[in-house]
Amino acid sequence: MPSHRYRAAYDRVPSPVPEIERTWPSRRIERAPLWVPVDLRDGNQALAEPMDPARKRRMFDLFVTMGFKEVEVGYPSASQTDFDFVRHLATSGAVPDDVTPVVFTPARRELIERTFASIEGMPRAVVHLYTATGPAWRDVVLREDRDGVRRLILDGAADVARLAGDRPGVRFEFSPETFNFTEPEYALEVCDAVTELWDASPDRPVILNLPATVEIATPNVYADQIEFMHRNLARRDAVILSVHPHNDRGTGVACAELAVLAGAQRVEGCLFGNGERTGNVDLVTLALNLHAQGVDPCVDFADIDEIRRTVEHCNRLPVHERHPYGGDLVYTAFSGTHQDAISKGMAHHAARAAELGVPAEDAPWEVPYLPIDPADVGRGYEAVIRVNSQSGKGGIAYLLRTGYGLELPRRLQIEFSRVVQQATDGSGEEITAAELWELFRAEYVGRTGPVELTGWRTSHTGPGRHDFTGVLRVDGGEREYTGSGNGPLAALADALAAAGVKVDVLQYVEHSTESGHDSPAVAYAECRVDGVTCWGAGRDTSVLTASVQAVLAAVNRAKAG
Repeated sequence: MPSHRYRAAYDRVPSPVPEIERTWPSRRIERAPLWVPVDLRDGNQALAEPMDPARKRRMFDLFVTMGFKEVEVGYPSASQTDFDFVRHLATSGAVPDDVTPVVFTPARRELIERTFASIEGMPRAVVHLYTATGPAWRDVVLREDRDGVRRLILDGAADVARLAGDRPGVRFEFSPETFNFTEPEYALEVCDAVTELWDASPDRPVILNLPATVEIATPNVYADQIEFMHRNLARRDAVILSVHPHNDRGTGVACAELAVLAGAQRVEGCLFGNGERTGNVDLVTLALNLHAQGVDPCVDFADIDEIRRTVEHCNRLPVHERHPYGGDLVYTAFSGTHQDAISKGMAHHAARAAELGVPAEDAPWEVPYLPIDPADVGRGYEAVIRVNSQSGKGGIAYLLRTGYGLELPRRLQIEFSRVVQQATDGSGEEITAAELWELFRAEYVGRTGPVELTGWRTSHTGPGRHDFTGVLRVDGGEREYTGSGNGPLAALADALAAAGVKVDVLQYVEHSTESGHDSPAVAYAECRVDGVTCWGAGRDTSVLTASVQAVLAAVNRAKAG
């Protein structure tokens, strides 16, 4: 790789260290910042097919339903579609009283004027002014020195102030685009000049948005830059400090989280991280990371699948199956060790909820491999464990228990997992709960073979004595046999011995599969048959019938070799 062509981030990004004493590494995030989705502007301009008005409205309505209080709704000077959509919001009554639209504009007079025309009639709006301040952008794009860029920014800020006049519902936001490339003292100088011109005050604060426009350094560098601004801004109590991380290094989430530790109060991003190049920071991951730490994210993700479907429709982009919190497979385990831990964890959770006397959805959550309860985001438990050739006994047992009410004894779990492994190894494909049940039923439940019982009866003939009489067909010969023992199964074993089949019942387990007196019962019997140990199972509304079926199934499996 021609790595020599690139300079280290520390040679390109002037660091404010050691001018600051870091406090962010020892802080904790204890409350959610103000989330601002920019899907309708930054996300939209990164789409191969930008959203049409219907998709824009559907996305906006989603944000309102989820509880976002500020929404960047467009770049009205960039296209007629964006302008018309902002006008639609201004005239349709679609914006609730507690939601503030944000509109985006570069520092050019005619574009600022177009932007103000778009929000005419809106009772509330944030006008977001931006200009790039990094050295490469100053030199290559704007072709201005520091003073020239500063004048450009202040001229734009003056136009914003003039056009806003004394409208109380209009607030201001400024982004020194490419902030993370910009010399810290110059970024501070420009931001202080803007807040002075706009006369920022605690009752009408200015939003200073500090973007990591293109990620080039580790997240700690960004946190240092944010803390420098947080500690040195001239009107800090009159500023809402905002961040806008991109994801070029794949660390946008970490940048945002560390920035909040460093003093940021507001985060701009997109649902599921859509945006230019590798995207904007993902608000879904950020918000649910807080949820998983016991901090209310103040945004509603109770139906993550509907949120994902809406975003996929509006963006015409799929959300990856492994995307944190929202992907199809993020609450699913295929690995045997993971499945076993999850299965035990779910059982422990249910038991703990019962002990506490609270519903399972209110009990403290501590299930291995599941950082949050899937039910919190509207997911069921049916897909938590899925079985393929990599799976183990725990996952198989979990699916049969939750889908069919079967509580397989541990040794039967081990034996059946080998049966499943043989069935899935060839194809490597996933096997569903229904297919597992069919495989289990065919292998264990009422398994037929060389030993058949065509009619039988039992009787309790005295203290500790049971008799069993049945017509047995063994290897083609058929006759009635009688046996006795201290229970029905012992009597059945004695009758089988009379027929020449030596059976020892090593373990027997039974349970109902549902509540109610007529619920089907399932019986499992581990038997040693002429020296061969096998399991069998039976299922019937009669527990005794199920137990007899289980022993006969074990006998036939052993005879089959």
